[in-house]
Amino acid sequence: MVKKLSLKQIDNNQVTYYDLNNEINIPVDGQIPLNKDKEALEAFLRENVVPNMMTFPSLKERFNYLITHDYLEREFIEKYDFSFIEKLYHFLDNAHFEFKTFMAAYKFYAQYALKTNDNTLYLESFIDRVAANALFFANGDENLALSLADEIIHQRYQPATPSFLNAGRKRRGELVSCFLIQITDDMNSIGRGINSALQLSRIGGGVGITLSNLRGAGAPIKNIQGAASGVVPVMKLLEDSFSYSNQLGQRQGAGVVYLNVFHPDIVSFLSAKKENADEKIRVKTLSLGVLVPDKFYELVRNNQDMYLFDPWGVERVYGVPFSYVDITKEYDNLVADTRIPKKKISARELETEISKLQQESGYPYIINIDTVNRANPIDGKIIMSNLCSEILQVQKPSTLNNTQTYDKLGTDISCNLGSTNIVNLMASPDFGESVETMVRALTFVTDHSDIDVVPSIQHGNRLAHTIGLGAMGLHAFLAKNKLYYGSKESLDFTNVYFMLLNYWTLKASNKIARERQETFAGFEKSKYYDGSYFDKYLQNDFAPKTSEVKEIFKEIFIPTKADWDELKKEVHQYGLYHQNRLAVAPNGSISYINDTTASLHPIINRIEERQERKIGKIYYPAPYLSNETIPYYQSAYDTDMRKIIDIYAEAQQHVDQGMSLTLFLRSTIPEGLYEWKDGHTDKMTTRDLSILRNYAYHKGIKSIYYIRTFTDDQTEVGANECESCVI
Repeated sequence: MVKKLSLKQIDNNQVTYYDLNNEINIPVDGQIPLNKDKEALEAFLRENVVPNMMTFPSLKERFNYLITHDYLEREFIEKYDFSFIEKLYHFLDNAHFEFKTFMAAYKFYAQYALKTNDNTLYLESFIDRVAANALFFANGDENLALSLADEIIHQRYQPATPSFLNAGRKRRGELVSCFLIQITDDMNSIGRGINSALQLSRIGGGVGITLSNLRGAGAPIKNIQGAASGVVPVMKLLEDSFSYSNQLGQRQGAGVVYLNVFHPDIVSFLSAKKENADEKIRVKTLSLGVLVPDKFYELVRNNQDMYLFDPWGVERVYGVPFSYVDITKEYDNLVADTRIPKKKISARELETEISKLQQESGYPYIINIDTVNRANPIDGKIIMSNLCSEILQVQKPSTLNNTQTYDKLGTDISCNLGSTNIVNLMASPDFGESVETMVRALTFVTDHSDIDVVPSIQHGNRLAHTIGLGAMGLHAFLAKNKLYYGSKESLDFTNVYFMLLNYWTLKASNKIARERQETFAGFEKSKYYDGSYFDKYLQNDFAPKTSEVKEIFKEIFIPTKADWDELKKEVHQYGLYHQNRLAVAPNGSISYINDTTASLHPIINRIEERQERKIGKIYYPAPYLSNETIPYYQSAYDTDMRKIIDIYAEAQQHVDQGMSLTLFLRSTIPEGLYEWKDGHTDKMTTRDLSILRNYAYHKGIKSIYYIRTFTDDQTEVGANECESCVI
């Protein structure tokens, strides 16, 4: 073993890579000096990585050292002959992987590379981390390990941050990204929910919690002289729990609470996030989401009053928690039923309050819950989402007794995520085989997730085997191929790409079910089993329509109606292993390592300025940026948000879960961007947000994540990133 100079010593000396990287932002003769980023990358590897990398005489001695010193688990390594591991490394070395940008290399070594306990030396390169992922997720299967190594080293597949970071490590957090739990209307459930939030935050994931079932402030409490305090005090307790349970200060605990828009506490719920809220009720770090049934859009459109229904009364009459009642279907019955306490407010005034808060903070997220359930092929009801609004799965409530143990164990959710890199997957020698490899890697995560501290999550995961494969790099692909974001060609491409993801994940899940002779629980009650899920693919043609997109897919298999019909028969006969398969997460952080654009959104800037803790600003040029691609790289803040909504709608029709759709607006809106602004103020108003939310609803969008606003003083509102859930 050869010791090198410590990372801390290097950081305190004069280095050139920061200055070189910063020079990208200084035009030379009217041109962006992209060569400076290449120079910064080379300097970083030369000045930081090479001098600080622990080296070993042989691969065998490296693994022996890492196992002996508790850096890597022994068990997954010993599932392979070491000669195979050497073969795997030979394959990876021959791939000749190189980072393309300074940001990519910096992000990897700063946040993902294994380091010594004293944080002074690197213990792995990108190839080493890829090898650990391939060996770990293949679980002893040599062919799968080679296939996984191929997908990850060529950056066609990117495991979610917790999976990529923790795979194979001896001392690690969980491999899953985030969690969803529900609280029902009793103190035992509230107490258990707070305990669950503490435990899950300690593990490391973001936590989504629905409070819709809790009785509103002022509602009566059985056998007690007094009234309920409502949801806001529970929000405060949860916020304190996340702040306390923060992995020994290594990260901020992260959580989101959801509330149905027809809950009697909806106004105070929203008010708790306002900047001028009283400190007794204000929540600073907790995220907010609102569950919006169709009926709300109808009442707003007709400028009618709306009734808010107290959950304890609804549950008393309907016999199920409030979340499980179809508000749109039952609205008139709920209004007429005198046994259910209710109060009346103006629907449009509440709509305006939602928009005001989104302007001020970026919150709340919006879940169009009826849209979600109409598209749901699984028996049961989806009642909430997660910290990034893309996970949408059915749940069942638990019943707890006075010892806070379960009389009836329900189902809650853990999220097992990964992402395709669109540019690179489109260059795959076999699109379908690549997707199957990704599904098998994600299947390992769901099979080996065992969150015993929250039994309802453990139970739900064991029954459902859910995964969430998504995508990143859409804008990069479009610009590289000289297609404008939001054009008919870009919509055509998005439709075909996600149709293929759906088809091949169904094929892979069906194949795994056949191999194991096992399906997810309740498969026989699903629309997959009865075949109705496949109707749209048998009745419509999702093949490329435009000449440009036909050319792009000319070497890639496009399933015909006959192929879909054959798949329908195979699914009916052998089943699906996974209850859910697809979800598009924000994947902001790790898109840099992939040298691509985040998720399906447009870029923010052609040269993105990112503030990194301790070191200051780093600049990241858009992928494939050149004089030829510059016109195709328009900022999200200068883009009509209806184009983003249209893109997401094309993808959403093929995605069984949700997508983290962010809207980007300027506080002063560019002239001509929205026709309804003509003759009115150019300042962003609550009306603008209302119009866009309604447009998204009518396009079939299931969820809206952040509203990000670029203000006139060059700051961003609602620009927070959920680090626990980003891929």
